[in-house]
Amino acid sequence: MADEDRNPRVRPGRPADAARIRELQSHLRQPSPDLLEYGLAVGAARVSVADGRVVGYLLPVDAPNRSGVHVAELVVAPAFRREGRARALLAATIADADGPVTLQAHPDNDAALALYESLGFEVVERRPGAYADGDALALRLAPDG
Repeated sequence: MADEDRNPRVRPGRPADAARIRELQSHLRQPSPDLLEYGLAVGAARVSVADGRVVGYLLPVDAPNRSGVHVAELVVAPAFRREGRARALLAATIADADGPVTLQAHPDNDAALALYESLGFEVVERRPGAYADGDALALRLAPDG
């Protein structure tokens, strides 16, 4: 099983995962509990699992009037970071996207920004005051082609 844990396992989130994901939301600057409940109800959330326990999640949001997806929330528990789990969650979302993938990050979140840039995301906008503690950077990954 140790080898399996080194290769992050990603699966669809389930309503039964809600309590654990709510715990993980505490690591976000601005969590959205209502959006999370919706994402779980419609089967949009993805989770990363280690030893049968959810240790990370990604919450994508589709726009009904345009193609693509926005990553609303992405969290990996601190003890499971730097194992490729966020990369695996993002890769699964990118693979399923039917258009651009967007997200936003705090300008001081160097680890997240390095990951996003390594996947091909580009900063497209700075959003002043988007977070209670400062600005946000909007990033976009255009589809191949």
